[in-house]
Amino acid sequence: MTMNEMGARAKTAARALANAGALKESALLHAAGALRQRREELLAANALDVQAGREAGMSRALLDRLSLTEARIQDMAAAVEEVAKSADPVGKTLSGQRLPNGLQLEKVTVPLGVIGIIYEARPNVTSDAAALCLKAGNAVILRGGKEAFRSNQAVVKVLREALAEGGLPADCVQLVEDTSRQSAQELMALTEYLDVLIPRGGAGLIRSVKENARVPVIETGVGNCHVYVDKDADLDMAANIIYNAKCSRPSVCNAIETILVHQNVAEEALPLIQARLDEKQVELRGCEKAQAILPGITPATEEDWATEYLDYILAVKVVASLEEALEHIARYSTGHSECIVTENYTAAQRFLNEVDAAAVYVNASTRFTDGGQFGLGAEIGISTQKLHARGPMGLEQLVSTKFLIRGSGQVR
Repeated sequence: MTMNEMGARAKTAARALANAGALKESALLHAAGALRQRREELLAANALDVQAGREAGMSRALLDRLSLTEARIQDMAAAVEEVAKSADPVGKTLSGQRLPNGLQLEKVTVPLGVIGIIYEARPNVTSDAAALCLKAGNAVILRGGKEAFRSNQAVVKVLREALAEGGLPADCVQLVEDTSRQSAQELMALTEYLDVLIPRGGAGLIRSVKENARVPVIETGVGNCHVYVDKDADLDMAANIIYNAKCSRPSVCNAIETILVHQNVAEEALPLIQARLDEKQVELRGCEKAQAILPGITPATEEDWATEYLDYILAVKVVASLEEALEHIARYSTGHSECIVTENYTAAQRFLNEVDAAAVYVNASTRFTDGGQFGLGAEIGISTQKLHARGPMGLEQLVSTKFLIRGSGQVR
């Protein structure tokens, strides 16, 4: 099937979805049940992807990102159920007024239409994205990476069959079954059918989409995130936050990649932090001052400050002041999630006010930047831009608006 044919089918499905109402919930609940019932099918497909990744030398962090387990499939199904039971974001009245000429004006939410998503090696994104798009009344065209191709095929097969059984068009969800660069380029140019394109993955993927797409793009994902340990920090707290923010799941976009430590506490803080990170064999790459305190760590290069490792690697820089930390973050941050650890109210407020990121933390791990953790429900990604959405993108960010005008014969 050509990309244009997929686009045309998605457009037709989107028209049906726009007015599907409560049918969306029941069909998605049926799809969640199907993911559970057919988990052996999903695990078998995923095992082939994981084996291929292992043979190709994929890092352990990326293999973790790729892998499905019984528990993760249960989580995928639960996420679909959560989305299904969420309030419908379509058809909400946002405002209304009667104009002086008698026209009754109403602003309501409507679906975006057809959403394209280009993403990499996380099979759970397939079900998360499909459920969110459908609940918001949008058809979706998914283009995953080659690393998870068999897993994505299996998940989409289960979803399409379950949604059709639930009364929705199967073409609400389609998977591009070609992982070549050409297929990505064709999706980026699908101007006749695609209303918005959302890339989800590493810096290279997102840069390519931004530079080549001819359709509107919502930028998500790249997370060069920092923790700054202030001179007034609780150092045990700092070590715990850094361990969690780096090690709980290093391959995700809200994991940290650099720590900045105030020089007044560096000699005490860095050995404490290193001891925790050694539990996961994290490689530290430090500036000259950090190397003097932690002999044997790898020297950091300019490239390290700008790198999203997505692995058990962490850059370390000793800074002279809060001002230097803020300047470093302003230069190298991707605008995702940033954290200060401090007991100083003034320093905390300055950090909150001056750091330009989607999520800014005081004394908490950046790993909380997640739609579910924020109480917003499942998310399609973390937007690091300022239009059309910023931060976790859930159902409310997957709709647009239109005006309804009721008159009694008015002319202008």
